[in-house]
Amino acid sequence: MNDLVQRTVTGCIYVALLIAGTAIHPVVFAVIFAAMLFFTQLEFYQLVENAGSSPRKHVGLTLGLLLFGTCFGMVHGFIPQNAFLIFIPVLTILFLFETFRDNSKEIQNSSVTLTGFVYVAVPFSLLNFIVYPDYPETPEFFPWILMGVFFIVWVYDSMAYLVGSMFGKHKINEKISPNKTWEGFTAGAIFALVMGVLNAVIFQEPDIINWIIIAVIVVAFGTLGDLFESKIKRKLNVKDSGSVLPGHGGLLDRLDSLLFVIPVIYVWLTFSGNL
Repeated sequence: MNDLVQRTVTGCIYVALLIAGTAIHPVVFAVIFAAMLFFTQLEFYQLVENAGSSPRKHVGLTLGLLLFGTCFGMVHGFIPQNAFLIFIPVLTILFLFETFRDNSKEIQNSSVTLTGFVYVAVPFSLLNFIVYPDYPETPEFFPWILMGVFFIVWVYDSMAYLVGSMFGKHKINEKISPNKTWEGFTAGAIFALVMGVLNAVIFQEPDIINWIIIAVIVVAFGTLGDLFESKIKRKLNVKDSGSVLPGHGGLLDRLDSLLFVIPVIYVWLTFSGNL
């Protein structure tokens, strides 16, 4: 199959899956995004394993799913609002596990296990609060803010890729990501801002100022997230984080920008009174 056709087909399926997971029903949201959390976090652990580390994958993956489930239960009122605090002592105990392993890289192994949890599981878990913006007052499922964020990310990534591929000459950082150019970045940023304005019209809330700020966050932190994952792959001398998405690589390759964007958007929405 032609690479462009393969990339397009896979991309359409991926986008359809995210839209379905966001818009159909809270249970569908939980199933799809919990699954994506699991496989994205697993990809990260497999990457660092190839570099010689031995993360406690089962512990990290279990904790990641438990955090997502805890946040899901909190917004639905199934469990207390402060239930997430249990993860503070649990993560501390995680480091103690390494003292009982016959391994000379105890601190490194604990660190990469915790990194996978913070890098992947925390952003995915925060999605629960973004789709329930009135929590804890009203348990009303409102997925449109998250949908709008996805629209901005997809427009930014797509236009940056297209313009960078056709007209890009000035590299942002060739040592980290040789294909990313300032021309692509500029085009992506412009279209992201336009999409932010359109989101204000399509979804009505939050207001246009907030959508523009969200677009700026996507451009800034999405780029940093992309460069961060590119740096990891360059250090490990791998092209993709996986092969689950033909033509695109792995889930981590597609979600790297979102992993940096979601926590910052959550903080902004909270401080601005939209959550």
